[in-house]
Amino acid sequence: MMFKRVIPCLDIKDGRVVKGVKFVNLKDARDPVEAAIAYSKQGADELVFLDIAATTENRKTRLDWVKRVAEVVTVPFCVGGGIRDITDMQDLFALGVNRVSINTAAVKNPNLIKQAVEKFGGKRIVVAIDAKCKAQSAKRKWEILIMGGEESVDLELIEWAKQVEKLGAGEILLTSKDADGTKQGYDLEMTSAVAQAVKIPVIASGGAGNLEHLYQAFTEGKADAVLAASIFHYGVYSIKEAKEYLKSKGILVKI
Repeated sequence: MMFKRVIPCLDIKDGRVVKGVKFVNLKDARDPVEAAIAYSKQGADELVFLDIAATTENRKTRLDWVKRVAEVVTVPFCVGGGIRDITDMQDLFALGVNRVSINTAAVKNPNLIKQAVEKFGGKRIVVAIDAKCKAQSAKRKWEILIMGGEESVDLELIEWAKQVEKLGAGEILLTSKDADGTKQGYDLEMTSAVAQAVKIPVIASGGAGNLEHLYQAFTEGKADAVLAASIFHYGVYSIKEAKEYLKSKGILVKI
């Protein structure tokens, strides 16, 4: 059996970690280097840093904070935001980044996934999928979002997830815009639908408000990893507390 992972998510804007609700109303949370040190010590399985304004500001990921994080982090870390081509990925890998996450660029040019996988290997390529509920009927449907959640595209969620897998991506980072920052729990139906449609790991993101939500993402959502921000950034729970809780509930985690 594979260990389930607990991953703090650090949204970066203007060199600081921020947190919002449904991708807006951002508030300052902490310094990214300080957070990297703390979460590494607490036993995070991985860290995900997302330069959330890069795409909408039509720029690359800012490398200054990536360099500072790379100097102190002791666990694998993934960086996303503003990555548009192979060169952008090479620049990040050269700094010590373990994995890169692409969203808008992948939707606009799916072949980029294949190219990246061929050059760097699938395990280093994460495709982030942002989605929100499109229809509240007997059968829910979700629409794909790009450009930091500001634009919707004519793609069906499950079909896109399957295409991402077929192109060789190693993992899907699935975020519910509807749930993001609400602390009301993950979109378990959406997470489960994607997780059961593909064989590659799925990271559940958006909505964690307590430790039970993490447990539900693994059991009901069928996720392979959970991403959380507010509960860790503001000291509601530590990574250690989260893992001990999950272990007590029968989830296989690395303490």
